[in-house]
Amino acid sequence: MSAILQVENLRKTYDGGFEALKGVSLDIQDGEILALLGPNGAGKTTLISNICGITRPSAGKVTVGGHDVQKDYRAARQMIGLVPQEIALEPFEAVLNTVRFSRGLFGKKPDEAYLEQVMRKLSLWDKKDTQVRALSGGMKRRVLIAKALSHEPRVLFLDEPTAGVDVELRKDMWNVVSALKADGVTIILTTHYIEEAEAIADRVGIINRGEMKMVEDKASLMQRMGQKQLEVLLTAPLQDVPNALAEYNLALSPDGSSLIYTYDTRSDRTGITRLLTDISAAGLVLNDVKTRESSLEEIFVGLVSEDRT
Repeated sequence: MSAILQVENLRKTYDGGFEALKGVSLDIQDGEILALLGPNGAGKTTLISNICGITRPSAGKVTVGGHDVQKDYRAARQMIGLVPQEIALEPFEAVLNTVRFSRGLFGKKPDEAYLEQVMRKLSLWDKKDTQVRALSGGMKRRVLIAKALSHEPRVLFLDEPTAGVDVELRKDMWNVVSALKADGVTIILTTHYIEEAEAIADRVGIINRGEMKMVEDKASLMQRMGQKQLEVLLTAPLQDVPNALAEYNLALSPDGSSLIYTYDTRSDRTGITRLLTDISAAGLVLNDVKTRESSLEEIFVGLVSEDRT
């Protein structure tokens, strides 16, 4: 898979000396979904603004489909669709006219069949004659996506697309994003919802304080950095972990009813068999055992916390 978007040593320094981007480099593959995670002020929106030509970088280079976003701005921008965080739509305009106008801004010839196709996929076609002001928040976000797709871009930026949307609509939006990927659209998604990245992304990028901390395949990231926990449920609660089990660094649940053992899935031996034997030898009676893996949220919080120390 080839890179459709390349960011090389991108820097952005504002008046006053604040450095929002500190040499960010990133290759985005054709047809993938990349989730860009980071706390508030990490540089996510600044990065998107520089790529999309909304602001100019202080240094570095960005190419989209081989077109430099500064030297060959028109060709580069034609390849990009942007769905911003803010819902900024003309409230008294009909939905179809809103989408049609965006296509015209890029100098594209009228293509009602294409616009109908886009709007049907976004479940907007039955609202085509409805004024924007009459739509729900979730439907307005769909209009923003339709506008961004109106000029047939190959790369789509979604900047916090489900902010303020309820859980049901959020999951519905995930289905929309997956369908766009199936149509060959490359998607870069910024989000505060870790489960969003976990559900739909192919790769995850973590940015903090203007620096790209890592970009990695989601599955391999979780396998490489994730840990598993074994929870041993006991028939009788404990006050403390027995000294005979001290070497395992077990955690005791707040109610004392279970022992929690954390282990590395990459190790040749997990130590579970020996632990269970020693628990029995200590006179403890097992009621049940459960396992769980670290979530992407735990991995993300761990990386950001390390960066603050």
